[in-house]
Amino acid sequence: MNALQPGDREALHRVLHARRDVRTGFVDTPVDDERLQRVLAGAHTAPSVGFSQPWDFLVLRSPALRDELAALAQEQRRAFAESLPAARARKFAGLRVEAIREAPLGVVVTCDPTRGGRHVLGRHTQPRMAAHSVAGAVQNLWLAARAEGLGVGWVSFFDEREMAALLGRRAGMPQHLEVVAYLCVGHVASFADEPELATAGWARRRPLAWAVHDDTWGNHHVDPLDETLAALADLDTTPGEEAAREHLTRMTVPPGALGGVAEIGVRLAGLAGSCPPPLPEPAVVAVFAGDHGVHARGVTPWPQEVTAQMVANFLAGGAAVNAFAATVGAEVQVVDVGVAARLAPAPGLLPRKVRRGTADMTAGPAMTRDEARAAVHAGIETARDLVVAGNRLLVTGDMGIANTTASAALVAAFTGASAEQVTGRGTGIDDATHARKTAVVAEALALHRPDPADPLGVLAAVGGLEHAGLAGFLLGAAALRTPVVLDGVVSGAAALVAAALAPTASHAWLAGHRSVEPAHTLALDHLGLAPALDLGLRVGEGTGALLAVPVVTAAARALADVATFDAAGVTDKNEAGDPP
Repeated sequence: MNALQPGDREALHRVLHARRDVRTGFVDTPVDDERLQRVLAGAHTAPSVGFSQPWDFLVLRSPALRDELAALAQEQRRAFAESLPAARARKFAGLRVEAIREAPLGVVVTCDPTRGGRHVLGRHTQPRMAAHSVAGAVQNLWLAARAEGLGVGWVSFFDEREMAALLGRRAGMPQHLEVVAYLCVGHVASFADEPELATAGWARRRPLAWAVHDDTWGNHHVDPLDETLAALADLDTTPGEEAAREHLTRMTVPPGALGGVAEIGVRLAGLAGSCPPPLPEPAVVAVFAGDHGVHARGVTPWPQEVTAQMVANFLAGGAAVNAFAATVGAEVQVVDVGVAARLAPAPGLLPRKVRRGTADMTAGPAMTRDEARAAVHAGIETARDLVVAGNRLLVTGDMGIANTTASAALVAAFTGASAEQVTGRGTGIDDATHARKTAVVAEALALHRPDPADPLGVLAAVGGLEHAGLAGFLLGAAALRTPVVLDGVVSGAAALVAAALAPTASHAWLAGHRSVEPAHTLALDHLGLAPALDLGLRVGEGTGALLAVPVVTAAARALADVATFDAAGVTDKNEAGDPP
């Protein structure tokens, strides 16, 4: 009975890979009781903590009750939609997230935390193991249903207690139970080849290699930086760029009239490998945050505590980056890669701390080489996660008191400029502080003599943790052929590091604006990037880059939407005859 038979392994893996969360395509063919019982029996064989079997299955056939449940889910859908940035909300509006009315059956899977009494083996220190066991039963049900040719859709758009209260009133469900899942079950017209959310462009599947860690966290079979650099070695943008330039000659605008907007479109098409490129939305700004040991040298009047305070401001939605992100419909994520203070968990905060701020770069290296590499890894993985989540345009941001000092040192190291040429006034320092800041940059450069041929060495010597994170972010996005809009001098300094590691990565980058910091112009010139905007900004945070997002989107839309001469029936000047 329990022995596997020849062919079982292959059949099991086929079922695993063919399982789908079904939201569309249910048909009105009844589900016979014998088939349903086999599916529920499969669910009932799931493992459970202390063999407590804390699940129950409430099978709902009543259309009236399912109508009431669908109304609850619709209300939560509206609430979720209102919380989304504009581009995400537009995408979400076209998604089907439940089929409560359409599926012939609803199965409510509950967890009874009292089952088995007080002394359930394995639940004493982990009380949530009961609900985790029920989740295993849900997976068994899902797979058994697929083997029986039935579709299953897990509906999570419910307030759990609100749903439990309704089921208590209408179905007599005891109120001490926890609702783990509402499942739509029924025959379907067909099963999709890919998950519906992947087909709709909402998200992608992560490669298995990204999720496997050997012995220690972050120890992947292939090092993320090595894997990223290998992918970038073959990045060829020529076919897409040539297609875009040819298309521009046929568009109903005078040659060259779109100026820099056309060049942005060409870069987008080159990265995509086709023309027109996909619309670069939704967008997300990743604000990398870290503190700097060089702060102790008096290079800024702002106390170091402001870094953590501003991070809290970002998370509360009260900063300039939040206002600008809301204006262009972008999401804000804060990446703690090196803030000195402890930060409490919060929505929108990615805890990726490598260490609590850097050391003073005038007394020794700002960080170790391993720490620099770890921060680069954090940036690569942040880019991967945001792209897999469905974002098609990444935006760089930063926060860190004294980070323009480290930025100046990095720009000097990679461009050969002097401390006097790269050192700006940051947050608006006075003459005395500016002179001290310039001297500190010169002192650090003299101490380390950074070699631009060793980008990680330069980064470790005079960079910041947010620079390292941003460098990885830029590389990770480029390896996934996802465009990135660069912000100001901190992003520019990080881009110099990334470009030194992988020159082809710069094909994915667009300069959002030109900061008033002198080092930023030097960095952009060295990278060969022309800023989309020049508004005299020096806020940082990602603000200037966010303002350029509509320009980037417009460049892609122009290639997609502006008619050609042939399509519009407009005479091309090259086809018109000589004037009479």
